[in-house]
Amino acid sequence: MKKQIEYVSEMTRFIQELHAQKPHLAEEQRKARARWWDRGTDPAPALAEQQELAEANVRQQAYVYQTKG
Repeated sequence: MKKQIEYVSEMTRFIQELHAQKPHLAEEQRKARARWWDRGTDPAPALAEQQELAEANVRQQAYVYQTKG
């Protein structure tokens, strides 16, 4: 019976080598995810951000492709 050779892409090999060289990388990735994506449930910052976005909104003209002048 022939032994099947499992294909490993260059990208997968690169990531495996990177994690072997820098074992602390996974922990740094978790910390970065927590900082940028995993937000708390406190509504106060979200409301302040929504208010800031509403104040920064610029009214669009009726026909957007018509040039002024």
